Amino acid sequence: MIFEIIILFSAGILGGVINAIAGGGSFITFPALLLIGVNPISANATNTLASCAGYISGTFAFRKEISKYKNELTKLILVSFLGAILGAWLLLQISEAQFHYAIPWLLLFATILFIFGSQINEFIKKTMPKHRHVSLLGQALLIIMLLAVATYGGFFNAGLGFIALSYFALSGYKDINAMNGLKLLISSIVSLVAVIIFIFNDLLAWYEGTVMLIGSMFGGYIASHYSKMLPQKMIRMFVIVLSCGITLYFFVDLYGDSLSL
Repeated sequence: MIFEIIILFSAGILGGVINAIAGGGSFITFPALLLIGVNPISANATNTLASCAGYISGTFAFRKEISKYKNELTKLILVSFLGAILGAWLLLQISEAQFHYAIPWLLLFATILFIFGSQINEFIKKTMPKHRHVSLLGQALLIIMLLAVATYGGFFNAGLGFIALSYFALSGYKDINAMNGLKLLISSIVSLVAVIIFIFNDLLAWYEGTVMLIGSMFGGYIASHYSKMLPQKMIRMFVIVLSCGITLYFFVDLYGDSLSL
């Protein structure tokens, strides 16, 4: 019991710090839940709960930047709400075995986004048309893309921030602070909606999630006060090495037996 509390609380602290500085805290918190024996689907749902507080507090911190886009908030909130419902519903439709099979591929996708997210955003900015907002088709495609982003977040929380940033880059946003604020806003909505659905379907590991949530809030608090003292490049490299190692572990765990034959 004490060992589990230490693992969960420590993972929550480290995940909260990493989320506040570089993003990617789910590479700590999700595997930690699996490590102590939480089943994969419940671990995924509980990880969404643990991440939710950080999203909400971050949204509040960026409220001034977000308010500059108040005319677009209704669309962002509504589409994010619908996507979260769809993503959480999809998670409820698959079996533990199917989700176990999907874990390494989802982690690989999130890892690639974390490593190459900034390059992807820059590429999108350079290649998108200058007058994209004039086209009704372009507007429709952006709404569909936002729905896909929110659906992914409702299904699997890890990597949501990087996908959301790519969406805002594609949509033509230039202010990185506003992009971060809006990213946190839709992440908050997606997580809250998904958590509510998970609660009604009894997917959350409340004890484990609460311990991790407290640790995550504590980690975010530490990072907000000492983030300038921490070398962000080193933190980012740590997350990259960790995410690659964890992803490789899950691939070996899934395909190891077949490869040894």
